[in-house]
Amino acid sequence: MNFEQFSLDARLNAGIKSVGYTTPTPIQQQAIPHVLQGRDVLGLAQTGTGKTAAFMLPILQRLTTGPLRRVRALIVAPTRELAEQIHQTAVDLGKHTKIRSVTVYGGVSKNRQVEGLKRGAEIVVACPGRLLDLVGEGSIDLSQVEVLVLDEADRMCDMGFLPDIRRILKLVPQRKQTLFFSATMPDDIRQLANDILKQPVTVQVDIIAPAKTVSHALYPVPEGLKKKLLFSMLNQTATGRVLIFTRTKRRARFLARDLEQEGHNVEALQGNMSQNRRQRAIDGFRDGKYDILVATDIAARGIDVADISHVINFDMPDTVDAYTHRIGRTGRAQESGEAFTFATQNDDPMVRDIEKVLGARIERRQLDGFDYNGYAPSSPKSANGRAFNQSNGRSSNQPQNRRPQQNQRMSGMRGNGR
Repeated sequence: MNFEQFSLDARLNAGIKSVGYTTPTPIQQQAIPHVLQGRDVLGLAQTGTGKTAAFMLPILQRLTTGPLRRVRALIVAPTRELAEQIHQTAVDLGKHTKIRSVTVYGGVSKNRQVEGLKRGAEIVVACPGRLLDLVGEGSIDLSQVEVLVLDEADRMCDMGFLPDIRRILKLVPQRKQTLFFSATMPDDIRQLANDILKQPVTVQVDIIAPAKTVSHALYPVPEGLKKKLLFSMLNQTATGRVLIFTRTKRRARFLARDLEQEGHNVEALQGNMSQNRRQRAIDGFRDGKYDILVATDIAARGIDVADISHVINFDMPDTVDAYTHRIGRTGRAQESGEAFTFATQNDDPMVRDIEKVLGARIERRQLDGFDYNGYAPSSPKSANGRAFNQSNGRSSNQPQNRRPQQNQRMSGMRGNGR
């Protein structure tokens, strides 16, 4: 099957070709025809399955006819990163049309967002809080919305947005097409779907289970040896782009700094950074400026980088769903990927829960040549044995004038995948 079978506008087919899409993914094959028919859709799909294009292409098709410069499609997303990803998909696929898209989210000035709305846009991609702020100020009119998309609804519920979503539902017309996408279906999300969808078509692609294109491995290790194990792993393993997840913002920041001291091109991504810095980190990772991105779960959804070869869970996630979304950053678009998880004895219950979802035991591995009986430093020292200066977060014997060098193994493996 190819995209031409959807009978889309020629300008959209040109956009599809320009971004390099060839064969629709399973969720695109199943969802696009129903969305084109104007049906409500309940999409159950994990991250990385191509669901953004599954709803964006039919929306763009609808907007190629009818009035311009008023909000006709509203897409609500849980995070700024995901909102930007969706917006960029709209821009890329609709580049040959006159359709405009704007993003609306907190953490940045409202001025540019308000100016974009004043100039006129057919698509608004928004996070709930800022959207409601702008509605309250009269800066956005939702009375002409024809299509409402709730993307990653389960994540929005986890983040406490359910009351905001119900407020938004009261602001849009009752007669509209609603597209509801979620990777999991807890009871409150299922109830919300039942409340807002009218005779929906259900499209389900590998619900809950992580992508089959990802292989999984578990590395049992004492807490104090995690950093040393990570350094050794990166030196021994042929990798492309690597996304590393930590549990806290502080750990992400310190781990990125230590990796830089080891000679890697690395950046951190965590919630205390401004939106502009966060976007620069993602763009630098996507464009190849950084080979490694160290992130908290803020990055588990919304990073759309096609050639991430490895996801490393430096810290075990808190839930199975978080594991699914983290490792969904690799093995995307039918490419293969690897997910490595460092596990301490305290992580055993979560490991068992993950294995239940996978339906198989995760392979246990040890890194060849690594001394698992070696010195395991305790706080406040870093895992390479240097003591932290708690006042500024720097190592007390940090070498001076050392410039990070490109990791040659990683650079050599990246090839032309950028």
